[in-house]
Amino acid sequence: MTPIDSNNAAFMAVWIIGSISIFTAGLTIAIGSIAPSLGEGKAVAQALVSIAQQPDEANTITRTLFVGLAFIESVAIYCFVVSLILIFANPFWNYVITAISKAGV
Repeated sequence: MTPIDSNNAAFMAVWIIGSISIFTAGLTIAIGSIAPSLGEGKAVAQALVSIAQQPDEANTITRTLFVGLAFIESVAIYCFVVSLILIFANPFWNYVITAISKAGV
């Protein structure tokens, strides 16, 4: 077992930040895609039931359905953007790199 030196500590700090970022991005996508999928399925099912009960209002129901689906889908898009930020533009990287450079590693 090697002793912990400054290079190893710097590597571990970067590795930990990277690992946590990737794990959090995956968790964000997982949770952020499940809820909109369930919501979209329920909205479409309810719209089909409504169209079956009132075929005269099919155009209005369909238009309202698509607007609602766009709002629901925006949640998944926001989660995707957050996960991309965590992976590629993580603000903690700058903090870690600054701390490592100040430590003289």
